[in-house]
Amino acid sequence: MLVRRRWAGKLDRADSEVVEQSLSFVRDTDADSVLAGLAPGLSEYRRAQVVAHCTLAHAAVLVFPASTAELIEDLRADGLAVDGAIPSVVVRERLGRRYGVDPAHLDVSIVNIRVPAVDGELRAVELFALAAGPDLGTLAGRERLERNEFHVALEVAAPDDVVVAGLRSLLIEEGGLTADGSGYNAVEDCTVLYFRGAASAHGYRRLELRIHGRYDAALRAHRTAAPEDRAIRLLELMTGAWATSALATAAELGVADALADGAGGSIDELADRLAVDPDGLARLLRYLESLGVVGRIGRTWVPTELGELLRADARHSMRPLALLYGGPFYRSFAALPHAVRTGREGYETVFGRAHFDHFAENPSLAALFDAAMAASAPMFEPIPGLVDFTDAAVVVDIAGGNGELLGRILRHAPHLRGVLFERGHVLERARPKLAAGGVADRCDFVAGDFTVGVPAGGDVYLLSRVLHDWDDVQCRDILRRCAESVRPGARLLIVERLLPEAGARSLAVPWDLHMLCNVGGRERTAAHYAELLADSGFDVTSVSALPLDGNLLIARRRAIPA
Repeated sequence: MLVRRRWAGKLDRADSEVVEQSLSFVRDTDADSVLAGLAPGLSEYRRAQVVAHCTLAHAAVLVFPASTAELIEDLRADGLAVDGAIPSVVVRERLGRRYGVDPAHLDVSIVNIRVPAVDGELRAVELFALAAGPDLGTLAGRERLERNEFHVALEVAAPDDVVVAGLRSLLIEEGGLTADGSGYNAVEDCTVLYFRGAASAHGYRRLELRIHGRYDAALRAHRTAAPEDRAIRLLELMTGAWATSALATAAELGVADALADGAGGSIDELADRLAVDPDGLARLLRYLESLGVVGRIGRTWVPTELGELLRADARHSMRPLALLYGGPFYRSFAALPHAVRTGREGYETVFGRAHFDHFAENPSLAALFDAAMAASAPMFEPIPGLVDFTDAAVVVDIAGGNGELLGRILRHAPHLRGVLFERGHVLERARPKLAAGGVADRCDFVAGDFTVGVPAGGDVYLLSRVLHDWDDVQCRDILRRCAESVRPGARLLIVERLLPEAGARSLAVPWDLHMLCNVGGRERTAAHYAELLADSGFDVTSVSALPLDGNLLIARRRAIPA
């Protein structure tokens, strides 16, 4: 229950609540917690590196008081340390651009409330106060909803060019944030870099990096990465399908392979080697360059580190994925409106057959799908070390495809026997894979349908990237079939991407739409899986993060009441 302050009478109820929440936030949180919420891509180790150079300075919110002067008076009367109002040029201009309003007509002031934090530091809540008027109803309503000007500020303690460049790179490349404006305040002699991420649990989407001094290189880099025009950004999003097609075309033509090991050469030489039109190839390469997939050294084109993953011989090559996403899945996404309207997969409306049936009937598609799934192998790498197999004897991999995960576990724990439970035609492709890994002699290959039942007698069962293919009714049925064969105390290991609980960035979010359109399944939160598992007789004991935004859920079969 929020305490109603004297100053609350000068604000709309929604505004007074965000001010109260912000006061609590800056008192009780720290820089590490801010980064964990706003930049979920940063590991604990990386957050610690950022925190070593930064302190939490303030949280900023936009409010709409009837009178800014009276709001300040009441804030001070409530015992808060408040600086006098100063004009806010940056926010005024941003609001003007956003709503097509002359900034001169927007009376925006900055009001700083000084707040002692629990750790002894002095922080602030920065209020952007826009005096409300009868003509600001739409603007105020949208801003309260979208919170475009809300941000949290970190102060860089001892900046230099290397530190600033490193912090900026970490926040964007690993933290998953995007550049969202920048500037230099001559009065404060302060460079500010703004970043935007998904909404965090504390309600802020923007991060401000405050750096004492002028850092022109960082400002230039940030401005290049942050288009100010919303229409440009929307056009970039709308043409995302073009990037998919360009990558698929590069994969189909073998562009990355042709450029490998410095064998690029001129456009004419490349075009001759690839048997394509030189002008068309030049245009494709220019677009791929803008995507960061290829680059130029002098007149020679080369694949970037990103583009190397499109080589057919690359470890965990993503070339098959590019062909799959730019091929049948690209075509099936044309039926996304149908999937959204009806809740039914769009793939069947395009191809006349459900996804898995269509692939099973087309050996070339099935082989492409298997190769594409192999690109997700890095997701499996930590799993053997995350699970104690000491007391286990048999591991059953349900719908384990080519046995990639099962093979890793069998190599990690030589005392184990494995059971690969799959459709017959899939098992034929899995045998040579496990034989090459030296574990086929410890593996039984069992053909069957997991929607009907699964083999009994295992100590550990694997369901890797399976449950997301099904809706909740079918998912619950599959888990109950498993429960019928899994003895009490045995463990079920589930590998899936988990939807974030609070809007953080995750590959699970676009993949959720992909599952709807292509198979009628869905990605889920950890809580959603825990509910389905509990209904089926399993209790989740742990959830661990994996590469490629994957997660490992470990559940144990509940004891059956006597």
